[in-house]
Amino acid sequence: MGPAGGATRPRRFFGVYLLYCLNPRHRGRVYVGFTVNPARRVQQHNGGRKKGGAWRTSGRGPWEMVLIVHGFPSAVAALRFEWAWQHPQASRRLAHVAPRLRSEATFAFHLRVLAHMLRAPPWARLPLTLRWLRADFRQELCPPPPPHVPLAFGPLPPRILASKRRANPCADAEAQRNQDSEAPCTLCARSLQDEEGPLCCPHPGCSLRAHMICLADEFLQEEPGQLLPLEGQCPGCKNSLLWGDLIWLCRMGTEEEEEDLELEEVSDGLGPTPPYPLGCCGPPFLSPQEHWTDMLEI
Repeated sequence: MGPAGGATRPRRFFGVYLLYCLNPRHRGRVYVGFTVNPARRVQQHNGGRKKGGAWRTSGRGPWEMVLIVHGFPSAVAALRFEWAWQHPQASRRLAHVAPRLRSEATFAFHLRVLAHMLRAPPWARLPLTLRWLRADFRQELCPPPPPHVPLAFGPLPPRILASKRRANPCADAEAQRNQDSEAPCTLCARSLQDEEGPLCCPHPGCSLRAHMICLADEFLQEEPGQLLPLEGQCPGCKNSLLWGDLIWLCRMGTEEEEEDLELEEVSDGLGPTPPYPLGCCGPPFLSPQEHWTDMLEI
């Protein structure tokens, strides 16, 4: 359940998409890529390398973006998902996925890999959305996505691609307490002074402010074997909260669009090795927000 009143929740957008080639000479080819702006990205692919497209799609258009997975907590998490989807045979997380069959179309194989990825850790614990941009390409995934991964259809609503400069509800809560620099965590009663971004409940009137680890422990009481919560009940107002929403609301407005453009360029150049080694948040000239999934081997 979202904040009361159905308020829009601006989010930083990171997506991994699947292109399908409509050119009769190359029909059936597919391409997996990362983007922060799907509409712009497909135009670049169809415009060729001179317009910012990837060399593997240049001169082979037109290309259609038929589906996209979005909701990643960081750019690195999306880039690592992209790499594993492109190289399932090299991913430790996808060792159980059988290679492509001779009679299997490339498109069908990529959907089969995607189906297993959405069920494999760490991606099975992320608040992702699977969106079919072209309904006529839709196929049922086997195995189906986890219950918390919704299916969506059609173009991305403008609110999902909303500016990351909008007001942060947590910042509003902080302004109300700007005279109390020693405000305690609601759960452990320790100071939040050194916490970069305490988690705040977005529901009006709720005073919850907590360390990330404290609220995660609270949400995981029903799933003690897991590291990442999916959702839980606010200890303050008792409303249901999605963990991904809390993280997005906490981190809104902390990164720059120029960095997004560089990340798309980096994505096109990724080879048969993972985008970033274990323990590294990205190439030295980028500084994407880190997330615990960024530190796992894929």
